[in-house]
Amino acid sequence: MGKRIGHFLDGKIITGGDRVGPVFNPATGQQSGEVALASAAELSAAVEVAAAALPGWRATPLARRAEVMFRLRQLIKERGDELAAIITAEHGKVLADAAGEISRGLENVDFCAGLPHLLKGEYAEQVSRGVDVHQVRQPVGVVACVTPFNFPAMVPLWMITGAIACGNTVILKPSERDPSASLWIAERFTEAGLPAGVLNVINGDAETVSAILDHPGIAAVSFVGSTPIAETIYRRAAEAGKRVQALGGAKNHMVVMPDADLPAAADAAVSAAYGSAGERCMAVSVLVTVGDIADPLVDLVAERIAKLRIGDGTDPASEMGPLITEQARDRVASYVAGAAAEGATVVVDGREQQFDGDGFFLGVSLIDQVKPGMKVYDEEIFGPVLSVVRVDSYDDAVRLVNECQYANGVAIFTRDGKTARSFEFDVEVGMVGVNVPIPVPVGTFSFGGWKRSLFGDTHIYGPESFNFYTRRKVVTTRWPDPSETQVNLGFPTH
Repeated sequence: MGKRIGHFLDGKIITGGDRVGPVFNPATGQQSGEVALASAAELSAAVEVAAAALPGWRATPLARRAEVMFRLRQLIKERGDELAAIITAEHGKVLADAAGEISRGLENVDFCAGLPHLLKGEYAEQVSRGVDVHQVRQPVGVVACVTPFNFPAMVPLWMITGAIACGNTVILKPSERDPSASLWIAERFTEAGLPAGVLNVINGDAETVSAILDHPGIAAVSFVGSTPIAETIYRRAAEAGKRVQALGGAKNHMVVMPDADLPAAADAAVSAAYGSAGERCMAVSVLVTVGDIADPLVDLVAERIAKLRIGDGTDPASEMGPLITEQARDRVASYVAGAAAEGATVVVDGREQQFDGDGFFLGVSLIDQVKPGMKVYDEEIFGPVLSVVRVDSYDDAVRLVNECQYANGVAIFTRDGKTARSFEFDVEVGMVGVNVPIPVPVGTFSFGGWKRSLFGDTHIYGPESFNFYTRRKVVTTRWPDPSETQVNLGFPTH
């Protein structure tokens, strides 16, 4: 069954119990190992370790915490090729895409290295006679981070670095489909000087997540995944009194105006729709053509699709790899199979492309004449399928985007500044790109959508993560002379 993938607890790798799940190489379809799936008892033991490490880490000077971040960054930069290979082996994305994921994750490490500034409080003197007030940020406690399969390094780095920088201790539960990247990151954190018990990686499945949500020792939960699961996690965690942020699914639109540079828009649409086999929450899945540009734009996209090279992610010639599992491949293919019956036109059918071996490969698909109400439009596909919706006007395009239940990311391609500015103002989506197809914010901003793409009110990484992973404490002080004290039952005033 290949290698055994355990947990990282109290600074070291442990084997785990008898409950296991398979891990595959998506490019070959062969099982490459098995991963331990933690029970509620094992999760509880990890929480005890994290709770024991909390007082010491919370008391660690901010400069020392920052040193750990700087060292972590250097270690990942030096050994990034090693991490990229781990990602490709278990996720399937091409090595260049894996390297890009690592680079975007490091942006948040860079940001968190500035934690001495980011954790500064506030002070006001003489708010009343002889009275001063100051506010400090303190960690929330033991934090659980539940991360998805599609970015096995980037999303953990988005979450755990902020939580740790703020003085919390962490239970990281990565996807059981590609868990090894998280263990690698935990080992590098230890090399960087992070004390044992501050970061613990507990592999598991739905049973493990349930244990996280129910455990009274976990104060906060960060999650990224599908909308149905995000909503469930948000409700359960909130009912248990935990602080929670749960990022859900997406249906990202790319609006192309009649004045846009069509070849550039076609390049962007293909890159954003099919990169990482469409398994990105910021992938473009709906191409919205405004006016009479639909036919030429669809032709340009189809021309580019014909040149894409799909294969093993370790092959430098490959531009796109397989999907994560056989079930994912078959589910995505089912949307293409049903599109024509719903009235859409399948311009390019990815199911027709043949691949050698047993890997979880699927060709890319382009579906035209798509309308709301069709499954291929309404549901998150999370695969290499691009739908084309034709509208007559800018107002129609904005209305289409705003009526979608998801509101993660959106893009507009235009040469007109007024149109771009109006779009930014009008559209009801959390992240907007202007001539940028995948508007993932840089690490100095925060990532998150609106509507059913986010449950909770705090985005992840960047500035908002320091709000989520800390609690504010306000202290009011007065040092009166004994002669100034007296009994006064009235409500304090200025």
